[in-house]
Amino acid sequence: MSDRLQLASKHSFGRQTRRKCPLRSPSFDGWFLCPGVDRLPPMAILTEPIGSIPRPAELLRAIEAHTAGKVSSEALEKAFDDAVRDTVLRFEVTGSPIITDGEQRKSSFATYPLEGLNNLAPDGVVIPFKDGHTRQLPRLKQGPFRYGKYAGEYVRRTLPVANRPLKQAVISASALSLLYPADGIEGYRREQFIEDLIAEAVADITSALNAGAECVQIDFTEGRLSLKLDPSGGLLKSFVDLNNQVLNRFSNSERERIGVHVCPGGDHDSTHSADVDYAGFLPDLFAMNAGRFYLQLASEADRPRVLRRIAELLGDKQRVFVGVVDPISPEIETPEQVRERVMEAASFLPPDRLGTTDDCGFSPFADDVSTARDVAFAKISARVEGTAMAAAQLGV
Repeated sequence: MSDRLQLASKHSFGRQTRRKCPLRSPSFDGWFLCPGVDRLPPMAILTEPIGSIPRPAELLRAIEAHTAGKVSSEALEKAFDDAVRDTVLRFEVTGSPIITDGEQRKSSFATYPLEGLNNLAPDGVVIPFKDGHTRQLPRLKQGPFRYGKYAGEYVRRTLPVANRPLKQAVISASALSLLYPADGIEGYRREQFIEDLIAEAVADITSALNAGAECVQIDFTEGRLSLKLDPSGGLLKSFVDLNNQVLNRFSNSERERIGVHVCPGGDHDSTHSADVDYAGFLPDLFAMNAGRFYLQLASEADRPRVLRRIAELLGDKQRVFVGVVDPISPEIETPEQVRERVMEAASFLPPDRLGTTDDCGFSPFADDVSTARDVAFAKISARVEGTAMAAAQLGV
């Protein structure tokens, strides 16, 4: 067990009655919360992960072998189960008050609803990244559009091994709207597609809440990218309008548990829209009818400028989680660095409306191994500990 994780374990559980958990991660020899052990008290400044964690090598080998027909579906499911179990336990040892399954079962943060569908072609929208690599979405060939999988399934399968509240990430309706081809689909009008898409996106969020998720995060990484594709802002406004049509199907109390995450992309240590200025993006972002916003900030060049703008736009009933660790950077932040970033944010935002998070997921696509699994958890440990240090300094 690393010194950083050992410190996190002692810091997190020092005031509780502790016992060795029989459900231990094979990678660690620390203390874990187990069934029957009291939960940690709520943190004065909330802190949450974004979602994805690099998959262990054993899981990646199992996925590759299953694709090649060399291992059974049962063996692959066991590999998924083992990866989720290890992810949950390693999250808990960091002291995280809320956790995810690390998206271990997802092919990617964006395409999980498309698994099992047979009405897609591979030649959809191409998303270029700064380092030259690309990702390509599929194209819808025919209607009607339905999800092949809902996020609630991930929650149901993870809850039995979790001792902390679960957060579930879902993909935005606006991202999936890009599946519909520009030249249309015969017999399936775009208007009908949008109606079906909204219904499916609502069902996806509802499935996660009904399955027991503490909160749901809508991944809206295409938001900032939209200003690169259409500097006039028309595409962004259409995205915001579409996502609001989804959000407006929920009650006020439900929307308090639904948030929106934005970042300039983070795949293979590269971004797709970091050169797009936040200033032109934030006003439309905060027009979204969500209760929480998870914003990339640790890697931002001029954080005070962005924080000042956030303070001007933040609604009365909205909370903002600022990124205090950068998954793309190989440097592991110290708790002291995190504390200073939180204190910086608290000089612009009231602590009761402030939370902390990671800038982006650590592995939004299953094949992204640019960040080591141990490094991801070390950064998360620093986020949790540094947030607690800032809360103590602020006296909250």
